[in-house]
Amino acid sequence: MASGSLGKQLAACLLNISEARRTDLVQTVARTAVYTTGGVRREGTTVLNIFNDYDYNRSVITIVANIDSIREAILSACETACGLIDMRAHTGVHPCMGAIDLIPIYPLGEEVGVEDCAREARAVAQGLTERVQGTSAFLFGWADRPLQRGLSQRRKEMGWFKKTPDLQAVNPDVGPQPQQQFGLTGVGASPYVMNCNVTIDTQDIVFGRSIATAIRESTPGGLPGLQVLALPHEGAVEIACNVESIKGSPPSHMTAGEPWPFFSIGGQLYCHAPASLITARVAELAGRQGVGIKGTALVGFTPLECRALAELALSQGIGEFWKEQHRIRM
Repeated sequence: MASGSLGKQLAACLLNISEARRTDLVQTVARTAVYTTGGVRREGTTVLNIFNDYDYNRSVITIVANIDSIREAILSACETACGLIDMRAHTGVHPCMGAIDLIPIYPLGEEVGVEDCAREARAVAQGLTERVQGTSAFLFGWADRPLQRGLSQRRKEMGWFKKTPDLQAVNPDVGPQPQQQFGLTGVGASPYVMNCNVTIDTQDIVFGRSIATAIRESTPGGLPGLQVLALPHEGAVEIACNVESIKGSPPSHMTAGEPWPFFSIGGQLYCHAPASLITARVAELAGRQGVGIKGTALVGFTPLECRALAELALSQGIGEFWKEQHRIRM
């Protein structure tokens, strides 16, 4: 690919599937995003990263492609996942409702708008339910016309946060009444959303939930763009954050430390809370009770990192970049 054609019309999908303990299976799903059934690599498509979490039994596969070809990459991966994952046998501490639990599509740069990603998201939801009989989907974000309800609200409406979701009580937006085998898939579009998880050195889940409440966006004094859960994880508690991009600038009193990274979509500036600020806030709240933190994990990349690594991968013709990323860094 010529260097002059790089970076045009790129979109990312952070595909969440309900399997992490069978890593070969997860990699098979990832490869089908990159290669056709005939083994031919899809031009301009790469999988940048695979994040597996054993306790959650959940993996996040970062697929990047041109906006005109990302639909087929996602649907191919989803078809494979549906053939390999059966929710009737699934166990894990992370809430989930579907074998393919989440299909968010994000623009990477000025050349693609959120509405373009919303169009593809709606087509993916329709295509999934047509290709895999028995699958069902709900829409969120820009894909949810005309209300544009956010992922957290839509999950509440679907019963996603319940310990045992009642699929019979769900009214999907696309497809039939959800079946136990496939469950329910969330499909949507928005400006980029990161996942930042901070582990605190305690097994007290009630204390963890109090920290989650304190830092989430809906709490006065919380961090803009943060949707937060506290979950048991590897003998400790993980403060699991969805870090949504926010329009414009953050509150000035929150930028005293590390600046909030900015990026642009369609001439509109967005920013997101840096992982360092999230970690510092969790550490401060935990420290008041004498609890330390064990570490921070960024699931995938920031928006700017995702774009830069995608351009690098595509310029070098690397489809399975997740295998190469420790060798090839910016």
